Amino acid sequence: MQTRSRREIVTFKHSFQIRGIDHPLPAGRYEVITDEEMIEGLSFASYRRVATMMIVPAASHGARMEMFSIGPVDLADAQRIDAGMPDE
Repeated sequence: MQTRSRREIVTFKHSFQIRGIDHPLPAGRYEVITDEEMIEGLSFASYRRVATMMIVPAASHGARMEMFSIGPVDLADAQRIDAGMPDE
C-alpha cells in the first residue's frame, strides 16, 4: 500500500480547544500532518485519509512539543469557531 504525508500550517487568532488534546492551546501557527494511503484497483490515483496529527506546545515542562492524533472534523470545527470570533 502506497502512503503519503501532507503537511500544512494552520493559524489560530484566538486560544482554542480541540477534541483529542487535553489542554487549551494558545493562538498561533500549528503544523498539521495528514497521512493518506492510495486506494488500489482504481483506474486513477486516489487517496484516503488514514490519520491527522497536530504538533502543539507540550503541556509538561519535560518536553517542548507533542504530537496528537486529532479528527479532521474537530480541526475544521475549531477553525470555524476561531474565524467567527471577534478580533481582540
